[in-house]
Amino acid sequence: MSIFKKKRYRYNNVLKILVIRISAMGDVAMTVPVICSFINKYPHVKLSMLSQKSYAPLFSSIGINFMGIELKHYEGLKGLYSLFKILQKEHFDLVLDLHDVLRSNVLRFFFRFIGTQVFVIDKGRKAKKAMTRKKNKRLIPLQTTVERYVDVFKKAGFDLVPNFRNLYKPETDISDKIITVLPDEKDAISIGIAPFAAHQGKIYPLDKMAEILDYLSAKGFYLFLFGGKYEKAQLQEWESKFPHCVSIAGKLTLKEELQLINKLDLMISMDSANAHFASLVGTPVVSIWGATHPYAGFTGWGQSSENIVQVDMFCRPCSVYGNKKCYRNDNPYACMKEISPNMIIEKVMSAVGLLALNKYEQ
Repeated sequence: MSIFKKKRYRYNNVLKILVIRISAMGDVAMTVPVICSFINKYPHVKLSMLSQKSYAPLFSSIGINFMGIELKHYEGLKGLYSLFKILQKEHFDLVLDLHDVLRSNVLRFFFRFIGTQVFVIDKGRKAKKAMTRKKNKRLIPLQTTVERYVDVFKKAGFDLVPNFRNLYKPETDISDKIITVLPDEKDAISIGIAPFAAHQGKIYPLDKMAEILDYLSAKGFYLFLFGGKYEKAQLQEWESKFPHCVSIAGKLTLKEELQLINKLDLMISMDSANAHFASLVGTPVVSIWGATHPYAGFTGWGQSSENIVQVDMFCRPCSVYGNKKCYRNDNPYACMKEISPNMIIEKVMSAVGLLALNKYEQ
């Protein structure tokens, strides 16, 4: 039975829902296809999103009440209670926890104590543990994270099928910074490259990535290098070494990065947030997987499995998030080392060929 038939609303007959997903950035990005689809189908519901303040650009164009917080201001039980008191003033009818970690567990407890209905994500932890154990791995495709998010809305009584395509419309204005860095040539192919990730098990060897940059640059492709402040020096070195190569590390805001990725033809990314950013703006991704595995459910929304680069090994996946140190003394991080540059280049050239064909047909 629909929640609309089960509940009489206290505040102007408007149902108010709080969605909780505080981190990490890639996982927060994966809420966007679900939330956009929900807003399109249920425009009369007031949806609020609780997440980290820095993630606000992901939601700035989709019509949601974004409640951004600085985690350092809400540490410990006392801090979370003060956050709850702020949230309580909004008089939410439902709370949807898409995170299910200690912080969100505590907030759920407070909401349940005052009688608010709460629905929680099933992360499939048991199946993921079986997938990543050292022996007798159970390697089967699991629900995607987006599907798990949808299930929480369904538990709350909402019929929802994600139909999200792109954060931006073709006519959306872009920053002057983006216009100045994009190539002038109409038929130029622009490729984004995000060679880093939060953990070593998800980072392709830099010397091999340099070979890929060398090849793509020689082909005349325009390359845009994405990374954070800790990777800035390496990206600047590549920028100075390879023609048509530009590092944008530290130069753009998150909103501007999204705008730039929207204008790219292709993104090469690790299993990291940049793959999900590209997915939000309809840009195809060639994704590279090492310690983690697509079967765990973290592939980008709408991305083709044909563009996944990985090698089968007895030891992988060894981690759901790539945060465990490699246990192989014989060949540490072989899962990444055994991926040859040619394997990635072939995927890129195949994707670029399809893109060129689509452009011609249009």
